[in-house]
Amino acid sequence: MAGKEATVYILDLGASMGRKRHGREHTDLEWALDYVWDKITTTVATGRKTALMSVIGSRTDASDLNGLMDVDEGYENITVFSELKQYLLSDIRYLQDKLKPSKTNEGDLVSALAVAIQLMDKATQNKAGKPLKYDRRIIIVTDGRGEMDDSDLDDIAMKIKDVEAPIEIVLLGVDFDDPDYGYKEEGKDAGKANNEEVLKAFAENCDGNFGTLAEAIEQLNIPRLKQIRPMPSFRGLLTLGDPEHYDATLSIDVERYPCIMLAKPPTASSFVVRTDLGAEGPSDRSMNDIGGEDHPMSDLAAVRHQRGYQIDDPDEPGNKKNVEMEELEKGYEYGRTAVHISESDMNVVKLETKPALELIGFIREEEFDRFLPMSRTNYIVPQKGNQQAQLALSSFTHALHEGGLYAVARLVTKEWKPPVVILLSPRIEPDFECLIDVELPFEEDMRRYKFPPLDRKLTVSGKVITEHKDLPTSSLTSAMDAYVDAMDLSTFGEDEDGNPDEYAKPEDTYAPLVHRINHIVRWRATHPDPTLPIPDPPSILSKYSTPPASLISRISNTLSTLTRAADVKKVPLKVKGRGKRRRAEREKPLSGLDVDALLNTSSAPTIDPSNLIPSFKQALDATDDIAAIKSLTSSMATQIRNLVRNSVGDTSYNRALEALRVLREELTELEEPELYNDFVREFKSELLGEDLGGDRREMWWRVRGNRYGLIDRKRSLVSEVSEEEAEAFYRG
Repeated sequence: MAGKEATVYILDLGASMGRKRHGREHTDLEWALDYVWDKITTTVATGRKTALMSVIGSRTDASDLNGLMDVDEGYENITVFSELKQYLLSDIRYLQDKLKPSKTNEGDLVSALAVAIQLMDKATQNKAGKPLKYDRRIIIVTDGRGEMDDSDLDDIAMKIKDVEAPIEIVLLGVDFDDPDYGYKEEGKDAGKANNEEVLKAFAENCDGNFGTLAEAIEQLNIPRLKQIRPMPSFRGLLTLGDPEHYDATLSIDVERYPCIMLAKPPTASSFVVRTDLGAEGPSDRSMNDIGGEDHPMSDLAAVRHQRGYQIDDPDEPGNKKNVEMEELEKGYEYGRTAVHISESDMNVVKLETKPALELIGFIREEEFDRFLPMSRTNYIVPQKGNQQAQLALSSFTHALHEGGLYAVARLVTKEWKPPVVILLSPRIEPDFECLIDVELPFEEDMRRYKFPPLDRKLTVSGKVITEHKDLPTSSLTSAMDAYVDAMDLSTFGEDEDGNPDEYAKPEDTYAPLVHRINHIVRWRATHPDPTLPIPDPPSILSKYSTPPASLISRISNTLSTLTRAADVKKVPLKVKGRGKRRRAEREKPLSGLDVDALLNTSSAPTIDPSNLIPSFKQALDATDDIAAIKSLTSSMATQIRNLVRNSVGDTSYNRALEALRVLREELTELEEPELYNDFVREFKSELLGEDLGGDRREMWWRVRGNRYGLIDRKRSLVSEVSEEEAEAFYRG
């Protein structure tokens, strides 16, 4: 769980911030707001109620301290846009209209800092005046061109460095000189240069951060990793043996914390337009509404989900009936099979477990297969403040390391929770020692597959063949080895001194999906106009998406050699659909021979009743004439009727149903749905009218259950049947 934090942004809104300088396309204020909006939207996206924010404007046209104090001499041209609170999207919209360059350069930045400190104290103290546990931060963005009264800066610095309630100061200046970053503004006036020196000395006196805005803007493209407060998943004893019955056992007090957590992109939420909004405005609001009364989207409500359970209705084949959850029995996965276990059996087989971490064996490092781990990793560390446990776990960790061993343990994190088997690996660093655990599979979790060897073939008689068209030749193998070696990235990068180094280090690579979606969400929050195009992703996210261009050009000869050795040829694309096709457009065989002419298949195609479905498909493939397609459809319909008419009971129903499915799919692909719809209408009336050898309603129930009715517009765009008409066909 993240801690409480309070952040106040002091933004210089003087008239000088409305100018464009040094060839930039944006004004100084617009440039500064890129940084401020990124910070605010990042905090808003977390949705934390304990992340408080406030924005104060300096050198504004009006003076409004929001009731914090009387506006007397020295506090003019300062505006408090809001007290410290949780910011929502409505607050961002409100600030977008307010954060504009003013028409004056009057106002004291130091006075705005004093207002921010008082605002901070008011929001982060209890009724007795004692500071609460908050991470306090004041971020100042200015161009340093206003007048400043620096006589009280030393007293303010002492207040900021208060031991009980310290405040972190971050001071960013527009075009401020920064030797560490390598920037120096030429032609700077004396007033701004003096203000820079005063502000820099103040930031250093407060142990704060001072820098130029250009560096902060540049760092915005670097994804920020989410820091979380670790929560223990287990606290208890690491035991070897049974300490309850024997004395010669090992027991160490340990705690288990996550090592790496999976970061997921934000999920989309579904909302609907509220129907309880009358002419007088919103009515009673529910907990599922999006925001408060001032929320810009208060006319929406969250979608409520309702789950229903259905089973096949034995009285009406093809239909389903609703059942209550209480009537259902639980099933558990065993591989891909659902196994039903009743409540009475469940009480017998359920293990009565209690929290424990028990060592059950050891294994050598070289004997452990790397494909076995099934979960993310966790740290196992000694209990906090327990010196005896620290010494014991350190000895155990060093023993595993020196012996080249891993430990295997049985873990139960909570009472009645199923046990898991974990592997414990020692990790020793100069200032840190621990065990790293990962979950191991049980026998039922293992999947063992056998694949043929890649370098030889075995005949039925057992003969080994090493030369075959499916096996790589020696020249292909050597060419592939050379290509893999040429694509080696382990030394393609460079370190700070220009020496060869690893390329794409793990700490320099980021998950593009997670950070790209977060980037777009933050940008759209401050750019709600849907006509604005989404900006390109930061270069740092796409840097490692493709091999380096210099490397590709360097290995071009190696790749050409590999292409020739593998005899790579372009394969013609397959035609996915056959609708409205022409015979001339069909793909020709690679040999160039006219197979139809060789086989003399120019005569009208026919259907073989003994080989119904294959012959029907082959006949359709051999013609493009609509008259021939109609004839084939009529012949197929006749054969389906004959299967039903001559069926003894339901013995031929499955064959007729499969032929009906093929007829439906082929005519849909050929974009001739009406041929099928005309037939299926007649077929339904014949089944229900007992015109196909007696009572054939069972066949109709199967047609309806498999949804082999009319082809509607959803399935074929050229169909004249609507979705409602298709649904009514099943009920009629």
